[in-house]
Amino acid sequence: LALNPWDVVLCVSGTIISCENAIVVVVILYSPAFRAPMFLLIGSLATADLLAGLGLILHFAFVYLLPSEAASLLTVGLLVTSFTASVSSLLTITIDRYLSLCNALTYCSDRTVTRTHIMLLLTWGASVCYGLLPVLGWNCLQEPSACSIVRPLTKSHLSILSVSFLAVFAVMLQLYVHICRVVCRHAQQIAVQRHFLASSQDVTARKAVATLAIILGTLASCWLPFAVYGLLGDAGSPALYTYLTLLPATYNSLLNPVIYAFRNQEIQKVLWAACCGCFSSAPPFRSRSPSDV
Repeated sequence: LALNPWDVVLCVSGTIISCENAIVVVVILYSPAFRAPMFLLIGSLATADLLAGLGLILHFAFVYLLPSEAASLLTVGLLVTSFTASVSSLLTITIDRYLSLCNALTYCSDRTVTRTHIMLLLTWGASVCYGLLPVLGWNCLQEPSACSIVRPLTKSHLSILSVSFLAVFAVMLQLYVHICRVVCRHAQQIAVQRHFLASSQDVTARKAVATLAIILGTLASCWLPFAVYGLLGDAGSPALYTYLTLLPATYNSLLNPVIYAFRNQEIQKVLWAACCGCFSSAPPFRSRSPSDV
């Protein structure tokens, strides 16, 4: 096949995504302090994005180096599983942050750990089921007219994925609005009790709104174009539009470590210690609260 520049860009993006998320996975796996529910969820997100990056690399390899129909199905299944797990992990992180604020007194308990494990099991179970559908026969290889904008996914399969994303985004939007309200209410109560100036409350509120805008704005700008085009497009739609909407979707996996992992102070300490060559001598700590709202 003639080399498609868009596939090259996707492969390069997959390489960067894999390297970036591999750092997060290694830090969480090899640091005993990162066993709190929050870090388990961040690790799940990084693992999903790591697999997505590897899937993009394998897709390029199997299209141009080792073309195979079976390998193509497996690669598409891996990409569907990983991207679904990535978006679902974002939802579990949002749920965890919401519950940590609403149930602050009981957050650090065995119940929270059990709930986290259940959410991870449901997240990856559903993602694997979505990813196995093309491999088990729900594909358009025998009926090209049934293909979606992403071959070999059928139009109905991609529509289900798009609607699922829109539902997840709507739930996340509602939860983060509640989180902002809780944070602003807590800031107001603290300001009254400690006789702080109103400006301190405004700073907290602005920070919460800014974080909300970064999280939801990034997710929406990356995934909404592809989700909407997945519902509207079909097999006859121009491939250029598919690449123009799919490429930003992959960038969400590139930005997730920056938003959810590298901004975390504990992870920053371990990374700085590793860069300075004193990883083993990093002071132990125990995180009991979720990352910044």
